[in-house]
Amino acid sequence: MALTIDPDSPVPPYEQVRDGIAALAADGDLPAGSRLPPVRELAGGLGLAVNTVAKAYRELERTGLVETRGRHGTFVTARAAGVPEEARRLAADYAARSRELGVRPEDALALARAALGLDHPPS
Repeated sequence: MALTIDPDSPVPPYEQVRDGIAALAADGDLPAGSRLPPVRELAGGLGLAVNTVAKAYRELERTGLVETRGRHGTFVTARAAGVPEEARRLAADYAARSRELGVRPEDALALARAALGLDHPPS
C-alpha cells in the first residue's frame, strides 16, 4: 500500500493514515473488498505506534469506509471505493432474491460475473 507519513506535517499521523487510506480507496488503488494490512504491520512499516494506526482504522470503520471482520482482518467497503448507493442497493437486492430462490452463493456470483461480461454462467 502506497502510504507515506510526513513527520513535519501539522496534521496528526493518525489523520494522515486515515486520509491516506480513504484517498487510496476513492482513487481505486484500494478497491472494495481489499484487505488492509494488520495494524501492527502497517504501524511497523510506517514507523508509527500501533495505537496510532488502530485509531485511524477505528475512525475509518466508524465512518463506514472499512469494516473489521474479527481475526480475518479489516476490509475496504464499497462506500469507500465510491460505489454508488443505488449499485449497493441493487447488489443487496440481488443477493436477497438469490437466497430466496435457493441459489448457491458461488452460482449467484458466477451469474453476476457473467452478466457483467466477466465470465461464463454456470451450466
